[in-house]
Amino acid sequence: MANADTIVALLKAAGEETRLRLLALLAEGELSVKDFTEILGQSQPRISRHLKLLADAGLVTRHAEGAWAYYRLTENGVAGSLAGWLKDELDGSTQDVARDRSKLTRLRMAQREKAAAYFGKIAESWDRLRSLHAPEAAVEQGILQCFEGSDVETLLDIGTGTGRMLELLADHYRQGMGIDSSREMLSIARAKLDAAGIAHAQVRLGDIAELEDYSDFADAVVVHQVLHYFDDPGAALGAIGACIKRNGTLVIVDFAPHKFEFLREEQAHRRLGLSDDQMESWAQAAGLKVVKVDKFPPQDSEGLTVCLWQLSPVGRTQ
Repeated sequence: MANADTIVALLKAAGEETRLRLLALLAEGELSVKDFTEILGQSQPRISRHLKLLADAGLVTRHAEGAWAYYRLTENGVAGSLAGWLKDELDGSTQDVARDRSKLTRLRMAQREKAAAYFGKIAESWDRLRSLHAPEAAVEQGILQCFEGSDVETLLDIGTGTGRMLELLADHYRQGMGIDSSREMLSIARAKLDAAGIAHAQVRLGDIAELEDYSDFADAVVVHQVLHYFDDPGAALGAIGACIKRNGTLVIVDFAPHKFEFLREEQAHRRLGLSDDQMESWAQAAGLKVVKVDKFPPQDSEGLTVCLWQLSPVGRTQ
């Protein structure tokens, strides 16, 4: 139960046109200050002031990530209840809200196209680049340990790239499916799987942000170095979680938080790593729980730490 002062503060924070537009956009997922400035056409200091008021009131949460900051709607407490009510009640057909959402759609499309262009450019050297980022042999051994003694009927590799996970885990599943949005990557994946004689795996072109066709599809899902390309990994994890059968498992491999800003411009990264706290929060919202965490430190101080999270569904019925 909230006191009157708290409720008044929440209503004052939300009761302004620009801040309502910000809240309406956040109903579509996590966004950065840069995203807001591009969509609303307002200056960074002005947007930041509005977001600070919303954050101080508890309506949004802020996550600093290098030089960027990401915001999302609060989910808990009275502030979360109000944010949820606003999300449901804001009229999407209102001119400003509809225009903002249209701009957000175009912005996300442009970001995906940028990533796709990058993937097409570096497809042939993708595996080599990955090996420079982390101690790949140790990471792959950690992935294999997640599947020791298991007999997986269907494995889904989301963002399969060159098909390395399908190749690595070939002895642990009866049928494998890899999906990716890059035709160049899939061309290489098909060639590699054929060369390795892996006939029980296939790859398909698909948008890894739109997984409705794979709902309740797999006994095991692998997401290897993919989530840092999403503006809102939590939303992506929610969609990914729906692909897992009741007693299935999800293995996520990604970077720990870091400060290498150049990865945004040079390699189309949207997030500078993912923290354990973030993963726990996203997992809970997606109806999943983290059951195992492994860390793989870099070979030198200038490298990137790789994290492996193993998750399972919580309380799901068939």
